[in-house]
Amino acid sequence: MRTALTDLVGCRYPIVQTGMGYVAGARLAAATSKAGGLGVIGAATMSVAEMTEAVRRVKERTDAPFGVNLRSDADDAAERVEVLIREGVRVASFAMAPRRELIARLKDAGVVTIPSVGARRHAEKVADWGVDAVIVQGGEGGGHTGPVATTLLLPQVVDAVGIPVIAAGGFFDGRGLVAALAYGACGIAMGTRFLLTSDSTVPEQVKQVYLAARETVVTTRVDGVPHRVLNTPFVTSLERSRLVRAVVNGARFKRLSGLSWAEMLREGRRMKRGRELTWAQVLQAANTPVLLRAAMVDGQADLGVMASGQVVGVIDELPSCQELIDRIMAEAETTLADLKGL
Repeated sequence: MRTALTDLVGCRYPIVQTGMGYVAGARLAAATSKAGGLGVIGAATMSVAEMTEAVRRVKERTDAPFGVNLRSDADDAAERVEVLIREGVRVASFAMAPRRELIARLKDAGVVTIPSVGARRHAEKVADWGVDAVIVQGGEGGGHTGPVATTLLLPQVVDAVGIPVIAAGGFFDGRGLVAALAYGACGIAMGTRFLLTSDSTVPEQVKQVYLAARETVVTTRVDGVPHRVLNTPFVTSLERSRLVRAVVNGARFKRLSGLSWAEMLREGRRMKRGRELTWAQVLQAANTPVLLRAAMVDGQADLGVMASGQVVGVIDELPSCQELIDRIMAEAETTLADLKGL
């Protein structure tokens, strides 16, 4: 299936695996790209050295194109961009609006830039900056999300910008791919569906919690901004003493990241300015990496948060990335053939 996405990045199928922190490492990204999709390393929770090692491991496993997801507000964002350029990474994606100078540097080096957006105005802004494409995530998606459903947000953005648009939020099968194409998208991006594959490194006991789940909730209790997660007793308990918990997790994050308190304060100031957060929300943001790591790496489903899209309610098995992508494309072909019959 050839679309503007496959032409832009060189993958066989218009399917993107999103760059989920602590989930999308080298194994998952390589498996996705080998299967014909676009695998993306979630580097926001990695050090520069860890990101570089992950990039090289993907290159050892496949010569298919892949991407790396970056935090544009990170202290070392420019250094990370240089690593991507040096290592020949095809795509740089961003969970938040990237800085203009980063976009310019990447484009000069021939790296495709694809930020994620949750509002039409954000898509228009980054399109004016010269990005190559955007991922549009509707409210059904997991992690940080906006209030507008994909079926309303997607056509708004498609009509507003003249660059390829990739649809995210609520996708898991071939019917959804065809629906996104009908709305004018050039492909789909999926997070939860790829998290729940046999190639994902998420601990098995945590995957079983996902498979048993049928409900998600959008909460600000994790880090002060809307975050879609599995609805668990632990998430409910976060409301109590959340700032105290945030201070404790800030200290834990300092140990995990190796940052000094001065560096963490500078990062907090950037977050406050770039995302218009209060200091209470900035403090709470220290919760996110610690609580995600507890579940996604350490396997402590009862002591961590599990970001999830609403599609978790219709997923009940763990295929490989190859099996998943092959099935999606077969379903898309069948759906298109049925539509032609009308």
